[in-house]
Amino acid sequence: MHSIVEAIATYAAKQPEKLCVADGKNTFTYLQYWEHIAGFARQLAECGVKPGDCVVVRNSQNAAFLTAGLALQLLGAVFVPIEKNVADRRIREICEEVEAVWYIATKEPDFAISYLDMGNVLTHAMPVSMEHVVFPKGTDLAEILFTTGTTGKSKGIEILHKNVIAVAENVIDGVEMKPDNVELIPVPLSHSHGLRRYYANMLNGSSVVLADGVIFVKQIFERMRTYGVTSMDLVPAALAALLKLGGDELGQFAGQIDYIQLGSAPIPEADRERLRLLFPDSRLYNFYGTTESGCSCIFDFNKYGDKKNCIGRPTCHAVFAFLDEDGKEVSATKNQPGFLACKGEMNMAGYYRSPSQNEAVFSGDFIVTQDMAYIGDDGMIYLLGRKGDVIQSGGNKISPQEVEEAALEMEGIADCACIPVESPLLGQEPKLFYVAAKGISLQEEELYEFLKRKLETYKVPKKIERIDQIPRTYNGKIQRNLLMERER
Repeated sequence: MHSIVEAIATYAAKQPEKLCVADGKNTFTYLQYWEHIAGFARQLAECGVKPGDCVVVRNSQNAAFLTAGLALQLLGAVFVPIEKNVADRRIREICEEVEAVWYIATKEPDFAISYLDMGNVLTHAMPVSMEHVVFPKGTDLAEILFTTGTTGKSKGIEILHKNVIAVAENVIDGVEMKPDNVELIPVPLSHSHGLRRYYANMLNGSSVVLADGVIFVKQIFERMRTYGVTSMDLVPAALAALLKLGGDELGQFAGQIDYIQLGSAPIPEADRERLRLLFPDSRLYNFYGTTESGCSCIFDFNKYGDKKNCIGRPTCHAVFAFLDEDGKEVSATKNQPGFLACKGEMNMAGYYRSPSQNEAVFSGDFIVTQDMAYIGDDGMIYLLGRKGDVIQSGGNKISPQEVEEAALEMEGIADCACIPVESPLLGQEPKLFYVAAKGISLQEEELYEFLKRKLETYKVPKKIERIDQIPRTYNGKIQRNLLMERER
């Protein structure tokens, strides 16, 4: 199959009564879902949407949003998903950047553009004969995804249908997804993380249960029981909230859950260990990947235990190399890591209308990240962090995540972030920002003494500062660039 929409149409014929998507309000079998996709595609065509047109769709975190995206792809148009809570100014910028012909959302924008109400998406279901359907080719542009912009302005990333399929296969193979899988996805569907897990289940002929976050934990547990959820997709921020709000009650599903997959940001060690206690017999995966090169490395931390900074082994379509500053392949070690580079069918086609950015990130067939990594003695890949984040201190390389994980073990630390700062003697040294738990009085000297017992001497931050909040993206990634700007 060359596209996700073709997969859904195929399963609509093979398993028409099987649960496809449920969002708490609507429940669709594969046949019903396919008829809604086909019906809305016809409505879009009647509105004048043509192959190659870009249509911006604001996330509503439900089946209507996903139906709109697949209907556009069935037409040969380009799906441009954006965040649910994105600022009005940014909506306009993206619409102008991709020259969008339509905007689909629950609220009409404050600028001139053809608008379709999301509430009407699921009102156009129609039976359709497969013999009259022309599906997109693998080389057609499926979507433009905008990054979260942790290191600067977000970039538009062109994803072809063949890239979508390859990423989905990376997920299916990586988590050993079963045909009867029922996956709960409570993370934003406008970003690559949640969207790609949804695609994987559709390609696999499995079922997806949607939720708008995990704050309403009783609702989450009820959906898990109602639909017989067998797997979960989370980002670390969602996991932390679920553990805090649901407590050990989450463990009641231990016999039901086949696997839990996480990604998009490092998982705090305390949360990882608690999850292992609650789900001792489940597969617990941490996925590594970027929007540019999705789901390319996977690590089962319930199977392999405590391997700090380990991101595991490549998924089925991924091939890794390690490059030096000049772009030459090197044998990377812990003391001499290289830039992690990845090639495979899941790699993006390129940045939207940005040849200079493409030139900077591509090296032949490889997409070169700014992540510093190496191969361990166990044959697994270990990640130290982004080039600008890894701290080069007196000839030693310090992973900021390692410092953060150590600090979070101290009672009274609610959150923290470690960054490199200039040092006249060492070149750089670590500085730690921390947020104290509510009602806790904590002195920097106490934290310093605690870290001395946890870390090697050269890794202990001598500069420690308390702040009110650590800047993070929606999925929990620390925005270190904002903290570094404070030091300038």
